[in-house]
Amino acid sequence: MSNRLLSALRHPVLARWLGLVSLSLLTACQPTDTAPAESEAASAQPLRLWYDQPAEVWTEALPLGNGRLGAMVFGGVDREVLQLNEDTVWAGGPQNNVKPSLRPHLEKISELVLANRHEEAQAYADEHIKSHHDGMPYQTVGNLVVDPQHPAQADDYRRTLDIGQALAQVRYQVDGVIYQRETFAALSAPVIVTRLSASEAGQLDLDLGFNSPMDHSVSVDKQRLRVEGQGADHEGVEGQVRFTALINPVLEGGTLESTDKGLRIRGADSVTLYTAIASNFVRYDDVSADPAARAQQQLADGLRRSYEEIRSAHIAAYRDQFDRVSLDLGPAPAEDQPTDQRLANFREQNDSHLAALYFQFGRYLLISSSQPGTQPANLQGIWNDQLTPPWDSKYTLNINAEMNYWPAESTNLSELHEPLFGMLKDLSVTGQESARELYDAEGWMVHHNTDIWRITGQVDGAYMWGQWLGGAAWLSQHIGYRYHHTGDRDFLAEHYPILRDAARFYASRLTEDPDTGWWVLVPSNSPENDYLHRDDDVQAAVDAGVTMDNQLVFDLFSLVMEASEVLGRDPEFAAELETLRDQLPPMQIGQHGQLQEWLQDWDSPEDKHRHISHLYGLHPSNQISPYRTPELFSAVRTSMEMRGDESTGWSMGWKVGIWARLQDGNRAYKLLTDQIKLVTEDDAQFEAGGTYANMFAAHPPYQIDGNFGLTAGIAEMLVQSHDGAVHLLPALPDAWPDGEVKGLVTRGGFVIDMVWREGEASELSVHSRLGGPLRLRVHSDLEPVNSVTLRDVAEGEHNGNPLMQTPTIKAPIIHRPDKVAPVRLEPSQLLQLDTEKGETYRFRR
Repeated sequence: MSNRLLSALRHPVLARWLGLVSLSLLTACQPTDTAPAESEAASAQPLRLWYDQPAEVWTEALPLGNGRLGAMVFGGVDREVLQLNEDTVWAGGPQNNVKPSLRPHLEKISELVLANRHEEAQAYADEHIKSHHDGMPYQTVGNLVVDPQHPAQADDYRRTLDIGQALAQVRYQVDGVIYQRETFAALSAPVIVTRLSASEAGQLDLDLGFNSPMDHSVSVDKQRLRVEGQGADHEGVEGQVRFTALINPVLEGGTLESTDKGLRIRGADSVTLYTAIASNFVRYDDVSADPAARAQQQLADGLRRSYEEIRSAHIAAYRDQFDRVSLDLGPAPAEDQPTDQRLANFREQNDSHLAALYFQFGRYLLISSSQPGTQPANLQGIWNDQLTPPWDSKYTLNINAEMNYWPAESTNLSELHEPLFGMLKDLSVTGQESARELYDAEGWMVHHNTDIWRITGQVDGAYMWGQWLGGAAWLSQHIGYRYHHTGDRDFLAEHYPILRDAARFYASRLTEDPDTGWWVLVPSNSPENDYLHRDDDVQAAVDAGVTMDNQLVFDLFSLVMEASEVLGRDPEFAAELETLRDQLPPMQIGQHGQLQEWLQDWDSPEDKHRHISHLYGLHPSNQISPYRTPELFSAVRTSMEMRGDESTGWSMGWKVGIWARLQDGNRAYKLLTDQIKLVTEDDAQFEAGGTYANMFAAHPPYQIDGNFGLTAGIAEMLVQSHDGAVHLLPALPDAWPDGEVKGLVTRGGFVIDMVWREGEASELSVHSRLGGPLRLRVHSDLEPVNSVTLRDVAEGEHNGNPLMQTPTIKAPIIHRPDKVAPVRLEPSQLLQLDTEKGETYRFRR
């Protein structure tokens, strides 16, 4: 066996598939002491998307994925198309886009900003700040085409995506013969599997072919289709990715022969297609693997097991992840309607089951696009049919990449976070170049965008987004999210150098603002907004000390200080960070009673911008609280009222989370109805959001972060744990008076199963993975079923659980106290008990 093949087989994803996948392997990142309810959380309600006609466009096709391989299934009668992706097929090759000659220009811009010469600073930045290139696009592999040799007219057509089992199915009847297809991207083998069958023997006549917009060739090799292709050149960077796809049909009955265009199958009883795809990508700086050898090994692994064996193992592996959480928001009277009709009718029908299906569809997409050892989910997850997709389908770090992983911890899919941490490790290496060469700084940093090659320079110039400095600080917060939900000190120790070195960058870049004496980041942006409008030609966005940057640096420094104490490392550096943190600007409440986005009071009530970056302090951070910082809490609500509701899909997902944190369930639900509305590729309007027929979220165009944002937002409506307590039903809308959720995970490692009736929690089960104090915030009386001591605690009393601490921030500067609206909340009480690791505690109203 060649060294390259041996290297390929050591790849974590391929190694995972070298034998039958065991449940213990798939749950390696999960505690072994989970309660039985966690593994029995599968919903009894139907979890299916279904349609009564084939997909005509890509946003009607149904997505499948195993983290590395993706397929969009169209379900045609006269022509079936499986559009294929592999997560390492990108344009370009190893390199970074850092341009050292920009350093003096960045210094000049900083001088101009700090001298309040903002228009000059922006004009200078627009003229001079441009990197070597703007990153490489994620690209398609191409289309497997199956041409059934029968008429296009069919009866009893039904196309289904069963997200309870991760299976796509097509069924129809032609001339009295029932034809069926089932496709899945196996979690139990490194292949995509499609099985075609008919109700009568000898009725399958198929032609198999392949096409792609990529540079590629198609041949027949030992009665299988073989595709060789390569990633494109882009913006002066040579395409260095090579890939091989092998499609192997296995027949029961009938004949198989090759043609000039592909393969011809005649008279078969059934046909199973095994599709393997591999590239030469090893990591961001290495493309030395042998794609053909990899693909051959993957195909061999698939073929050594029967269809039934792979299918059964796939379903078991998938359900081990998916079934950890169930959600019942009420009956499903509209389930007999095709899914596209349900989307169109959602607002009028009050289809609570569709909201639960949308929640679970987001979890399905995360399982399908992000598995340990794969690339992280990009702007489109893993699904893309273009050479240059919108925004190159890269990783946008000023909200979108982070939002993709908001559901990971709270919806019990912690191990799916791993690909993001892998990218963080890479960026902590490549980002040293941008820190050193552009800013003469220590540590590592990344601007607002990266790709598979882990670029860290500016993308798209300086205006409004390219010069943002917060990427490393925000990405690093996910290390904290994982630690605070799992208490995994080994994980924290492994990733501590990433945190420390990100903090070193910001510590060396903070600059004293001459007007205020505060220490600020400069030059940066508040993503992706501007603050100065004089006429159509004069706008400014580059600035110093923007609110989001201040909040992010505060959180990063706090996390490093916490990790330093937990791990017993770098106490002197932690003390230095504490001193610097105390010199950051406080948050400010401006002339309209709003939370200021910038140091200056530039916010406009007419600004309806999709980004709500300055509200990061409320969500996903926990700096702002109705109980600890009520004035800031009020200011966030005012800012949200000013911005309005309807926006892009991902923005409405963020706004659902914000309104949930504002404890306004009806307003959060209103945002859900704005997003869960049917749009087509023809009628989609930019910044109008919506959902395509296949339930992909529309920016528009399609961006997967909208799906993940809504999933996380619905979880926030039901359970929150950021503010020092496990808060039950903090934002329950009137539309969901009765329901049940199982398996949500909170900080402190508590797993929540809950039933509510008439808007109040009636049954609660809390499984303590880690032990320690459990504090509950409840809006109805709950009594323990177990013999435990449950005591009342006062507001503000210290919570002894180290994983549920809240920050102490500076008092805000309030410029117009008369504009700060009072905070009105539903009455609640705080209850606390001590828990033992592995025990489950039950309560009833």
